Amino acid sequence: MTSQENIVGLDASILMHPKIWEASGHVQGFTDPLVDCKNCKKRFRADHIMEANGLKPDFRPNDKKHQLKCPECNGELTEIRDFNLMFKTFIGAVAGEANEIYLRPETAQGIYVNFKNVLTSARLKIPFGIAQIGKAFRNEITPGNFTFRMREFEQMEMQYFVNPKEAAKWFESWRKQRVDWYLDLGINKDKLKTRPHEEKELAHYAKAACDIEYAFPFGSKELEGVHNRGDWDLSRHIKFSGQDLAYEDPDSKEKFIPYIIETSGGVDRAGLTFLIDAYTEITGGRTTTTESNKETEVVLKLDKRLAPIKVAVLPLSKKDNLIKIAKEIYQDISKDFNCDYDETQAIGRRYRRQDEIGTPYCLTIDFESLEDNKVTIRDRDTMKQERINIKEVKDYLKEKF
Repeated sequence: MTSQENIVGLDASILMHPKIWEASGHVQGFTDPLVDCKNCKKRFRADHIMEANGLKPDFRPNDKKHQLKCPECNGELTEIRDFNLMFKTFIGAVAGEANEIYLRPETAQGIYVNFKNVLTSARLKIPFGIAQIGKAFRNEITPGNFTFRMREFEQMEMQYFVNPKEAAKWFESWRKQRVDWYLDLGINKDKLKTRPHEEKELAHYAKAACDIEYAFPFGSKELEGVHNRGDWDLSRHIKFSGQDLAYEDPDSKEKFIPYIIETSGGVDRAGLTFLIDAYTEITGGRTTTTESNKETEVVLKLDKRLAPIKVAVLPLSKKDNLIKIAKEIYQDISKDFNCDYDETQAIGRRYRRQDEIGTPYCLTIDFESLEDNKVTIRDRDTMKQERINIKEVKDYLKEKF
């Protein structure tokens, strides 16, 4: 976001007026197809069962008949019914229908209702975007696959407001930018693809949509969506709020309701993808004079920008004079980098511990350091080791990062 001069950030409320969710269509239409087993009483998403049986989900409004069987006990399933995914709660001291509100199922609506505020306060001109990262909540029928599908998750969304005449151009631009973002952070391009939505898949208001999918161990699944939502969202909020959300171009004086190009992804899904893609097992291929090649090693080859720990400081032994230097270096560089300090077990074992959590650089203080004031820096991916003067360590790391 900070690299785009015409995109600003927002932190909208999790609890908003329930009319917002009526305007957005979530009260009426934010549902998943649900079936229950009459025998074992377990609950399933009908589309997931169909996909598992090689069938393409196609639920028409008045067609709830099916020949599905329970995947657990092969029992008879109920008819398919719509299950609203929004969590309900109450505001105020009295619980009742009048005080019923919802935990937000997405962050986008908070952007739409703040559109005019941001437009005027940030003095923006179309095209411009509003982005935010925050919690969203969905009462998923079948959460699972680790953090892929959860009931409480972190969402990252950007709504880009454009002139309707330029919507197709910006849709393609943001589709490419979002794919490039994953590739730039190291995702294997052979496991990433974009899947345009077929016409019958599109939401009733959508002009175009595509999913960015990744080949997870449990199948190719959506990582992020890019959508041309047309003017439906702002038009609905105009209708329900009575506020004029139209935009007037300051140069041409043309007035229109902006079209919205949306990028919508899960922070948790992105994190899971980076972890899966970076996970590497190596047998007998990473040896130095201090490291054994007899074991299968796990290396988390995260991009340096994503690695949670950037540098590990490792004194070769627990001798006081080495630990003193190591802790002084740790205190110095930890002001600029997220560091780890580890003095237990053999140095090879410590290297491998850092490899497993994706630490790009290990800095070792040995007995030679007492003589030449230098340390050894080991690169996680190349295994190259360099001797660097202690005074130059911080500058060396800044250049690497």
